[in-house]
Amino acid sequence: MGRIPMGESARKGDAALIIKVFSTCPQSKDVEASRYLSAVADVAVWSEAAGCAGILVYTDNGIVDPWLVSQVIIQSTERLGPLVAIQPVYLHPYAAAKMVASLAFMHGRRIYLNMLAGGFKNDLVALGDQTPHDERYARTIEYTQIMMGLLSGAGPVTLDGTYYQVNNLRMTPAMPPDLVPEVLISGSSPAGLAAARTLGATPVKYPQPPGEESPPGEGAEEFGVRVGIIAREDPGDAWRVAYQRFPEDRKGQITHKLAMSVSDSHWHHQLSKRDQAGDEGGEPNPYWLGPFQNYKTFCPYLVGSYERVARELAHYVELGSTTFILDIPASREELEHIGVVFERARHAVLGA
Repeated sequence: MGRIPMGESARKGDAALIIKVFSTCPQSKDVEASRYLSAVADVAVWSEAAGCAGILVYTDNGIVDPWLVSQVIIQSTERLGPLVAIQPVYLHPYAAAKMVASLAFMHGRRIYLNMLAGGFKNDLVALGDQTPHDERYARTIEYTQIMMGLLSGAGPVTLDGTYYQVNNLRMTPAMPPDLVPEVLISGSSPAGLAAARTLGATPVKYPQPPGEESPPGEGAEEFGVRVGIIAREDPGDAWRVAYQRFPEDRKGQITHKLAMSVSDSHWHHQLSKRDQAGDEGGEPNPYWLGPFQNYKTFCPYLVGSYERVARELAHYVELGSTTFILDIPASREELEHIGVVFERARHAVLGA
């Protein structure tokens, strides 16, 4: 079976092609407490064996702390990097940077940062945060600048910002230069894309169908996409698995509509306005919003034959996507199928 490329470099003409793939950690709300630690460890082990560079760890008011989950991931694997979702409302930037530096000191491991500007609007309201959408990105910029200033070790950090003020602040223990984290941030809205450019971060999008997706534009040539994948040699087999895993759910559809009514998320509304694309050439269009519309997950899926899904992934890569964040894997075997797709997509891009 296939293996997902873990940031491996290949050549395309005169340029290096490096693709990083992240899986996603199970959420505590979906797993019994008695089984949650083993579920996290299992998915982390599967992801590392499949060749993933890292694993996204969610954060919101309804699930356990992502830093504690990241500790379990690190202790269960040898190199997999937790991609920790960081909500500025929860922690001062110094406290978040201290978490990163402490994990590096204790384990010699790298953390990736998934900087959030929002989250569920009702979560923010419950915490007394009424900051408008675009201003939350301005706040996240200041937050990230403090974090990365502390972790880069360039010297004491001073910032007199609108949202945060620090003066001659230092990080101890110092961060090893080779473990300084990479930064990802949502880039589906203009404010998010602008924040990514300011920070030099990778903007991550909830993508449109490959034929409709466009590159992020000047100043952000590379971007990431958040997408689920279900693929098999026979497209019929892939769609059977997809409908079995994500059957229609009337209750979920109602919950989805209620969530839309209170969400100010740019990507959330963007996806909700889309209809499922029709068949093409006898095979259903691989871009599938069923899980999203039934409130089972928050990203589109690509479903179909290995070759068809690989072509769609290759198109994203051609546009500049070098980072892919997958949905929570259903099994070790599912990641092996996804590995086949990435191998073929890589060959397609390289012209092999």
